[in-house]
Amino acid sequence: MSEQQSSYRQIIKATSIIGGVQIFNIIILIIRTKFIAVLLGPAGMGIAGLLSSTSGLISGLTNFGIGQSAVRNVSVANETGNQIRIATITTIIRRIVWMTGTLGSLVMLLLSQWLSVLTFGNKNYTFAFIWISITLLFNQLSIGQLVVIQGMRKLQYLARANLSGSLLGLIIIIPLYYRFGIDGIVPAIIITSIISLTFSWYYSRKIKIRPVKVSGLRTVAEGKSMLLMGFVISMSGLISLGTAYLVRIYINTIGGVSEVGLYTAGFAMISTYVGLIFEAMGVDYYPRLSAAAQTNNICKVIINQQAEIAMLILAPIIILFLVFIKLIVIILFSKQFIGVNDMIYWAALGMLFKSASWAIAFIFLAKAESFLFFLNSATANIYSLLLNLIGYKLGGLTGIGISFMINYMLYLLQVFLIARYKYDFSFNKGFYQIFIFQCLLCFLCFIVVRIFNSTWSYLFGSLLIVISICYSLYELDKRIGIMEILIRIRNSSKFLKS
Repeated sequence: MSEQQSSYRQIIKATSIIGGVQIFNIIILIIRTKFIAVLLGPAGMGIAGLLSSTSGLISGLTNFGIGQSAVRNVSVANETGNQIRIATITTIIRRIVWMTGTLGSLVMLLLSQWLSVLTFGNKNYTFAFIWISITLLFNQLSIGQLVVIQGMRKLQYLARANLSGSLLGLIIIIPLYYRFGIDGIVPAIIITSIISLTFSWYYSRKIKIRPVKVSGLRTVAEGKSMLLMGFVISMSGLISLGTAYLVRIYINTIGGVSEVGLYTAGFAMISTYVGLIFEAMGVDYYPRLSAAAQTNNICKVIINQQAEIAMLILAPIIILFLVFIKLIVIILFSKQFIGVNDMIYWAALGMLFKSASWAIAFIFLAKAESFLFFLNSATANIYSLLLNLIGYKLGGLTGIGISFMINYMLYLLQVFLIARYKYDFSFNKGFYQIFIFQCLLCFLCFIVVRIFNSTWSYLFGSLLIVISICYSLYELDKRIGIMEILIRIRNSSKFLKS
């Protein structure tokens, strides 16, 4: 097996492990979202979305981006094989998350009344924010455990922690919404954070790390780089959360809380269901790119490989969304949410450009280019906010979808030019072939579903889905040898039978 083929197979293997869990999570999320949509309606989803986005904003302000910055430190330490170094970094991370998590809880607790007025225009949700404040500590502690698991590339433990947490959360949360309705939102948020912390702690303790004594001075010295990089990531994340928060507030002011619910549901489908693919691939991709960050040529190869696989997996799913979005919205939510369809059509196309830009943008984190990472993110969020506000003003939720697509077209151009100038990056011929062909199929499908009635759009759209899947399988076979793997499996089965 060639080194290149082995690398492609590693990407597929990691994506399959986490992706398999994500598929299960999607099923759980579909069930949970369906119950929420039916039991709470658009208004309930709007309240839940505003509470979650507000707590996310405070978390982004106080968590110092440890969930991303520390993964790099763990993966670099793990690459050395030095057990003492690994133990030292792990100990420092666990101390930092206690401090940052406590800070986040205190900030939300003290600002609870102000947050209620700012978010909802009244003081009615003050106690909701007070209760939710404890989740910032729980979530940060959970992140600290998951960072160690991810940095050590123990993907099976990471998968099991996510799987167990999602399943138990579903079993507990649905009865809460059934019994208490909107009043069950806050308890559901708290219980979810406790469940995540429990399973992340359990599986992180399965990784054998020798105990070491780390002094306070050593903690400060070693933690400084994590906190510096993490602070920049945190500020970038804060700007992103702030952008999303302002968009929700703007929609709430003009269109009302039900419109926020539609917006939340639409981007739950795009960013959560489709976005889970990025999450599945990024779990292994970020540590792997960080370990090779010192060599631009190797980074270029890894980025191209990841971008190719991302496009081959994502494109058929986007076409599937475009064709069956009306049915998907009704199944996942209810007929009350049909108004979000046009937004999703445009936003789905934007995910094509996000997949390419996503693969490139990781290099700023992998190389610990904190200022460049911040500048890149801040610039993107500025024009993202402007595009979203203009888009909603001119075209409502459909305008938001169009702005999402334009935003990621600009962002792809931005990160590509930066990476080309700084690290001599370029896409290879193979990626361009895949990107252009799959984009043509997606845009053709978009035209078909917008022009033809349901019967013909389903017919032609299904044909495009088949073409996209076949093309992806053909390209994947060239990279990882799918037929070779299938033949081995068949031969192994024959041997076991004999």
